[in-house]
Amino acid sequence: MNREKYIYLLLLPGVLYFIIYRYVPMAGLVIAFKDFNPFTGFWNSDWVGIKHFTRMFESSEVIQVLVNTIQISLLQIFVAFPVSIILALMLNELRHATLKRFIQSLIYLPHFLSWVVVVGIFVVFLRGEGLVNSVLANFGLEAIPFLTDPAYFKPIIILQVIWKEAGWGTIIFLAALAGVNPSLYEAAVIDGANRWRQLWHVTLPAIRGVIIILFILRLGSVLDTGFEQIFLMLNPFNMDSGNVLDTYVYFKGIQQGNIGFATAVGMFKGVIGLVLVLSANRLAKRFGEDGLY
Repeated sequence: MNREKYIYLLLLPGVLYFIIYRYVPMAGLVIAFKDFNPFTGFWNSDWVGIKHFTRMFESSEVIQVLVNTIQISLLQIFVAFPVSIILALMLNELRHATLKRFIQSLIYLPHFLSWVVVVGIFVVFLRGEGLVNSVLANFGLEAIPFLTDPAYFKPIIILQVIWKEAGWGTIIFLAALAGVNPSLYEAAVIDGANRWRQLWHVTLPAIRGVIIILFILRLGSVLDTGFEQIFLMLNPFNMDSGNVLDTYVYFKGIQQGNIGFATAVGMFKGVIGLVLVLSANRLAKRFGEDGLY
């Protein structure tokens, strides 16, 4: 450590960040086991044990919220996550450097927009008198209540995630693809492999480790569906279909002042994420991959 002290010094800001903003706040998890009163504080509030957790698993409302959260999370993992891989593979096939950079800049741009702007754009397009319904009316079709019909809530959420984050997610995959040895493609061509065969037998195996690591990391936040996006899209008509753990904690903890119960729900979400990461990492190692550690 003395020999590499400057390297550790560079590491210090990141370590301090996690200590201050990730580990120190864990002391607040004690609220999940107490009937928290802001006037008496963390340690002096009445201890209630697992009362909040019992209430959580007995509440049909929490079960519905958990189902909504899992559904949206699975859609993000199995629909939105592969889009970044597909985009990276398509960009990797472009040989015109200027066109490739232009397309990359174009698909990166939505990442830098806030969710307020993204949701605002979708609302303008999908509302009753918006562009989409205006086009449908020109073809003699009835307007579709995209923003109030619960059936459209989850597809719209996934579409927003894809449009905003898929391009940004290609960066790591493109970096992995840049490290593939060109001689592997040359050998594949000599063996008679076409572009699809090269993709399947050279490109995908080369980035398989990166895909698995990012997939494991994504599992860690499987119940984290994004508070801001969901909150902005919720309305009284789609509340049953769109209310997730993040927004439920806000409604219960902040609006209704039931901080102990909200903390228990948040703690449950974190434990599930931890278990999924550990399980997926062990499974990856069993199949011969590197995993996270």
